[in-house]
Amino acid sequence: MATPREEARGLFSRGIEAVLGSWPVLQIAVDNGFGGAYSQEKSEWMVGAVEQYFQNNADLEPEEVEDFLAELMNNEFDTMIEDGSLAQVSQQLCLFFSQCQQGEGAAVCEAIVQLAQKKQEARTAAARSQAAEESSSEEEQEPKEEAMECSTAPIMNGPQSSLPSCSDPDAEAGWTLVRKKKK
Repeated sequence: MATPREEARGLFSRGIEAVLGSWPVLQIAVDNGFGGAYSQEKSEWMVGAVEQYFQNNADLEPEEVEDFLAELMNNEFDTMIEDGSLAQVSQQLCLFFSQCQQGEGAAVCEAIVQLAQKKQEARTAAARSQAAEESSSEEEQEPKEEAMECSTAPIMNGPQSSLPSCSDPDAEAGWTLVRKKKK
């Protein structure tokens, strides 16, 4: 049976994973390989590194956590974060740590579920957006393809028609020659 301290530590680890997993900056860095070939492994390693940082340092302030995360992102993913999300992530991590230490596991669990839902909603929205982009991209390409297609059917131009000549070398190569109407 796990002790309350071990349970709190496990819950905090899941909380860190949920916060970092739903952090768009980190997900973009991982998805685009900012950390090299091992970007996914680095993001997983960050969970343990953040947990260890909290365990080794008493009474951390959100600004300290923010600096630590900024350093990790810079060193591991060559990424400087200027969108304000570092402060939000740091505050959420400090809140989770405090709640785990005070035995408020239910609140942490509820927040983890909410983060998971937000992450799923973001993935669904991203998939819809990507599908819409691909669909509109295909629609834009179709008219271009259709405009370039050429029918080999005779083109009727008034009472006279211009039919391709069988002895024409362009016609033999699969091209249809359309000539100007003679007056």
